[in-house]
Amino acid sequence: MLNLMRLEMKKYKLGSYIKGAVLANIVIAVTFVAMLFISHAESELVFNNYTEALATIDAIIRAIFIIFAATLISKLIIVEFKSKTINTLFLYPINRKKLIAAKLVIVILFTFVSIIFSNVFVTAVFSVVTDYFVLLPGTLTAAIITQHASAVLMNAIATAGICLIPLYFGMKKYSVPATIISSILIVLVVSSNSGSFSLNDIIVIPITLAIIGVSIAYFSIRNIDKTDLK
Repeated sequence: MLNLMRLEMKKYKLGSYIKGAVLANIVIAVTFVAMLFISHAESELVFNNYTEALATIDAIIRAIFIIFAATLISKLIIVEFKSKTINTLFLYPINRKKLIAAKLVIVILFTFVSIIFSNVFVTAVFSVVTDYFVLLPGTLTAAIITQHASAVLMNAIATAGICLIPLYFGMKKYSVPATIISSILIVLVVSSNSGSFSLNDIIVIPITLAIIGVSIAYFSIRNIDKTDLK
C-alpha cells in the first residue's frame, strides 16, 4: 500500500498540491489579519472574541480543503476513469482494490494533515498579530486554545471522511465538474459559519456525513473488481 501511494504521488506530482496548500494558508492568514486591521481602524469588531475568530478560521480552512480534496479525487480517479487510462493500470499485476484504496488514502491523509497544520499556522499568525496590536477584546487563554485544538482535531477527522462524498457524484458519469460542484455544496452545508453557530456544531451532521463518505469509499473499493471500461 505504501509503495502504491508513493508511486501515485510521484506520478501525479502531488508536491504542487502541497505548494497550493501553503499558498492558501498564507492567503488566509493575510486576509484575516487585514480584516482585523480594517475593522480596528473603523472601530467595528469583525469578531467579538477569540473563540468566534478561531471557529471561523477553522470553518474556512475546512471549506478550502474539502474542495482541494475534490480536485485530488478528480485527478487521481475520475480523470483516469473518464479517459480510460485506468484500464492500463488494471492490466498490471496490481490488486485493483489496493490501487483505488491507495488513491483514496492519499486524499484522506492530505485533507487531514492539511487541516491540522493549516489551523496551527493560521491561528499562530492570527494570535501573535492580534495580541501584539491588541486587535481583539479579551485574552487568548490556555483553556480557549485547548478547546479549539480538540475541536480542530475532531473536525479534521470528520472532514477527512466528508471529503470522500464527491467521489460518488464524480463516478456516476466520470464527471470532474460534478465532483467539484458537489464539494462546494458540501462546503455550504458543513462550513457555513455565522460566528457563534454553524451546522457543523450539530455533531450528528459532520459524523453522519463522514460515515457516508467512508461508506462511499468502501463500496467504491469493494465493487472495483466488477468495473470494466470499454
